[in-house]
Amino acid sequence: MTTPEHGAHTTEPDDGPGTAAPIPRRTLLRGGAVLATAGTLGLTGGLGAAAARAGTGTGTGSGPAAGAGAGGGAGQVLGRRPAFTSGIQAGDVTARGGVIWARSDQPALMAVEVAGTESFRSARTVGVTRLTDATDRTGVVAVDGLPPGSEVFYRVRLTAADDPRRVGESLIGRFRTAPSRAQDVSLVWTGDVCGQGWGINPDAGGMKIFETMRRTSPDFAICSGDFVYSDGPLAETVPLADGTVWRNLVVDEKRKVAETLDEFRGNFRYNFLDANLRAFNREVPWVFQWDDHETTNNWYPGEVLTGDARYTEKRADVLAARARQALFEYTPTLPGRGDPAGRLYRKISYGPLLDVFVLDMRSYKNDNNVGQNDPAGAAILGARQRDWLIDGLRNSRATWKVIANDLPIGLIVPDGAAVEGVAQGTAGAPLGREVEIAQVLSAIRRHRVRNTVWVTADVHYTAAHHYHPDRAGFRDFDPFWEFVAGPANAGTFGPNSLDSTFGPEQVFVKAPPAGQSNLPPSAGLQFFGRLAIDGRSRALTVQLRDVGGAVLWSKALPAS
Repeated sequence: MTTPEHGAHTTEPDDGPGTAAPIPRRTLLRGGAVLATAGTLGLTGGLGAAAARAGTGTGTGSGPAAGAGAGGGAGQVLGRRPAFTSGIQAGDVTARGGVIWARSDQPALMAVEVAGTESFRSARTVGVTRLTDATDRTGVVAVDGLPPGSEVFYRVRLTAADDPRRVGESLIGRFRTAPSRAQDVSLVWTGDVCGQGWGINPDAGGMKIFETMRRTSPDFAICSGDFVYSDGPLAETVPLADGTVWRNLVVDEKRKVAETLDEFRGNFRYNFLDANLRAFNREVPWVFQWDDHETTNNWYPGEVLTGDARYTEKRADVLAARARQALFEYTPTLPGRGDPAGRLYRKISYGPLLDVFVLDMRSYKNDNNVGQNDPAGAAILGARQRDWLIDGLRNSRATWKVIANDLPIGLIVPDGAAVEGVAQGTAGAPLGREVEIAQVLSAIRRHRVRNTVWVTADVHYTAAHHYHPDRAGFRDFDPFWEFVAGPANAGTFGPNSLDSTFGPEQVFVKAPPAGQSNLPPSAGLQFFGRLAIDGRSRALTVQLRDVGGAVLWSKALPAS
């Protein structure tokens, strides 16, 4: 069988979550997310002050020093009162709402309040859900009815499921809703977290890139896939070339490859042990997509892992179904509304200047060993997703259309002797998976879609690629840019070779020196990208940055 489609709530205004009346007591005792209208909120700033007044453990302060413990709280747990284990997150934020996530250390009720001021003086409860063992005590509340272009403070409260008198921890987060008018918008993106044997190193300050990204104050972040390495066990120590030792924080679920549902869940729990990531999550909402390592390296639907002795469960589809469940349990993402398969690809509209098209290039791809030289094409998006993308781009009224592709377009990404990615290494007309991409690019030109850029990670270095038909074997497309940024906390590799089918030029690259690979995060070659749209000129500026925040390369792209 093939992996089911994935999804989150659609973001067009008429498809958003509905509103509801004030929540009755019987609703508090039901499972499932509850949607409600948040009402009109004012604008103000200062998460740190709000959390300090609330006395909320890891909610206090806005830097990584807050709440260093793995449980996400410090000193507020009283007896068997419920506590957060992994902080809180927001995701898929639009003009009117978003999704709030939390996990408790025991079965609990999770209530979410929102307010427009840091004092929470006019706060109102917008949803309650039950956190049960069936979902590993994770849950989300979908919030709707928020005012566009506003800073929203949200407070998550836990109460014991069997005794409402046992009130547990509360934590505070914030996000900005998408504007209804043209104004400055920015995002960051990266991928590849805790891979190739490099986990959380407390001696090195943890995963510092998340603190660096937080300080850029983006409106939201895109995870371009490989947020966890379920196929990447960790050792307590790794000797380095300079004679020093890298020390990993290790939990049981990171001692072997993930096969059971709880082992996949444990990989997500592991990443949230990092204080930098938890602090980032409280202030910056996410847009998540997945790639291969959430399941296993280079997997495709129908694969059987005959050559990997680490696995007793050999069916990639079985592993992927468990990984998919863990992904939805541990991220602020909802399965696609109106889609019984619950697809992951979706559009996030963030005001009149920006639409983000989040692709899933993993769930529908064909066998890595089959059809890569077939001029009739092979699947990377699948026909349904391809048509969805073309229609969405054609109908978008946003100035900029950002396409988040979890696999690069022009870079050759091998799977042994087979092909893992899009490019298959032969110049000339599109072959194999390149055919679907060519169809998308031709449609962009045919429908006169302007201002498209592609952002990705996957290959563990950073680069800027410009594609032009004058350099290409295939010419039916308009010039465009693709930007690569990662890893966030994993081994650094590259650079990969480029396939000339779509005429790419490597304008910038930062990768390990020749002959070096799988460099540790301590080598400094960890990267993220930033896109910023100017509200007046509508120009988009892209920056490729390193773990310390240094701008390695930048370019301003005028809107046409």
